[in-house]
Amino acid sequence: MNCWKSINFTKEFGINRLYFLSFLIGLLSFIFLFVPLSSIHGTTHVNEFGIVPFVGLVILMPTIHSSMHILPLIMMNKRAKVYFNMKKSFIPTCKYQAKTFMSKPVSIMSAFAPTLFITIPGIFASMIFADYYVYILLLTAIHIGASFTDFLYILHVSKAPKRAYIESEHEGFAILVKAKG
Repeated sequence: MNCWKSINFTKEFGINRLYFLSFLIGLLSFIFLFVPLSSIHGTTHVNEFGIVPFVGLVILMPTIHSSMHILPLIMMNKRAKVYFNMKKSFIPTCKYQAKTFMSKPVSIMSAFAPTLFITIPGIFASMIFADYYVYILLLTAIHIGASFTDFLYILHVSKAPKRAYIESEHEGFAILVKAKG
């Protein structure tokens, strides 16, 4: 296998720029989703009880997001090593690393899974539950912002050759192609 491209978003963009762009995308998505949904729901009363589950889900969002990346790998019997730790002593985080190379479609499916399983149902749930739509919409917007690096990943992997393999590295990923010969 030859390395076609090695990508590290932290080195390429910088951690502060990634956080800022994620925040900006999350904020803009909340604004663009809130306006039509507030006109659909009209002047409904927002249930204040929703703040407790909202805070809990915001704290669990990184773990839930990473678990959704792992779900397609489990469904396809791909082995992955999972690491759990506590960030800042109260935010549980979950990281994973595939034990083998992933094909291009598998890696794109794994990167797109959180959007498919969290963001899209969140938008529909905010349409259905009028009393809690603000909280659900905030969670969905936070998740859209957190998914920014997933979409960067999908963009880079989709430009890779058709028969490429993706290898997870400590600080990024490498796109590999089979050597001719």
